[in-house]
Amino acid sequence: MSSDIQSGSGKAGTHAGNLVTQIFKPSEIRFTTALPPLSLYIHLPWCVRKCPYCDFNSHLAPESTFRGVAIQDIADDQSQANSLPELLQRQYLQALIADLDMQLPKIWGRRLHTIFIGGGTPSLFHPDLIDELLAAVRARLGMPATGEITMEANPGTFEQHRFEGFKKAGVTRLSIGVQSFNTDHLKALGRIHNGEQAIAAVRSAVQLFDEVNVDLMYGLPHQSVEQALADVQQALSLNPTHLSLYQLTMEPNTLFAVKPPPLPDEDTLVDIEEAVHALAASGGFERYEVSAFAKPGHRCQHNLNYWGFGDYLGIGAGAHAKISYPNRIERETRPRNPAAYVQQMSQQISEQLNEPIADQVRELKVSELPFEFMLNALRLIEGVPESYFTDRCGRPINDLQKSIKLAVKKGLLDAQPGVFKASPHGLLFLNELIELFL
Repeated sequence: MSSDIQSGSGKAGTHAGNLVTQIFKPSEIRFTTALPPLSLYIHLPWCVRKCPYCDFNSHLAPESTFRGVAIQDIADDQSQANSLPELLQRQYLQALIADLDMQLPKIWGRRLHTIFIGGGTPSLFHPDLIDELLAAVRARLGMPATGEITMEANPGTFEQHRFEGFKKAGVTRLSIGVQSFNTDHLKALGRIHNGEQAIAAVRSAVQLFDEVNVDLMYGLPHQSVEQALADVQQALSLNPTHLSLYQLTMEPNTLFAVKPPPLPDEDTLVDIEEAVHALAASGGFERYEVSAFAKPGHRCQHNLNYWGFGDYLGIGAGAHAKISYPNRIERETRPRNPAAYVQQMSQQISEQLNEPIADQVRELKVSELPFEFMLNALRLIEGVPESYFTDRCGRPINDLQKSIKLAVKKGLLDAQPGVFKASPHGLLFLNELIELFL
């Protein structure tokens, strides 16, 4: 766009400037094409044990045998799959379905692309109830055209017949929260499984499912480069289709934040990250997001929708949602406490109310969109088409120009026409890059 049109000087400039204003007013969000792709996130909030590094909305299962047990005293020779009472599971299932029913008017006519069942530890739920849950979704929204329905599972709740039941229910992709195959490191992380259980769970998942993700952490207490490589090598030998490789971080409001464990020094962390990334690449895995590696054709479609600033319904205690409307974008959160969530939904059912519940509903301001968009999109190694900003934010590219110029000047953003993509330097300093769009 010329400087005349930008400044509105001269007759032609004034006319063009007014035309732009008519299409996109300074405070207006307007979708001129189809709304973004839509996914569904379902949160099942209970865990057998709250891990000391975890800041997710997870709560101790009522019949967990690890209540009050110190990390070093964990006995890792049993499955904890039955630590969540069936009555509680069924009450929560009814609450989820009621929650979904109340969300339907927001998305009439829109097609569902993917489903993700996360937690917590979703594999604590009985396969028959997962079947009922997905049947309820199918009846209301149909099934995703891609067929991708991901469910998280914990090796500490692994039982062969449960994995078989999840597949029969319609789950197509299993994500196994291994974190490490080293039993000593698992105990240091407060995990309830050992290395043998992790191997057995992944091996079973790979035999049953076409899509399997293995979550691994590196930079663990006292971990060496060789030990981190051994974890990745063990994962590669089990032949999953996807790896998520995360560095352990001390998140606020966690036990590790209060009592940090002894972690590798910065130089060792750099060596570990470079080594595990190189090993994953040598095993045929493409790094397509900061922490995500996939074999060709096996990228996680649900997470790609997040990173591409797509929409998602969220149901369940503490679930988040992002929904676009023709003239606005809203974020929602559900009540975090599972008991409060079930109680509120039960009241809605008993009183035959049809008002969606949300702990908070917030309309995004136009000024927030550059940061919100780039916070997700710049995590993708290949970046995203610049048209995504207009298509998924309802705003013109001009909103980004000042920040883009500064990011390119600093060497944090590639000057690649038509694409927003972090440079190799920008990926190393991603927080600095994203902050330029605040």
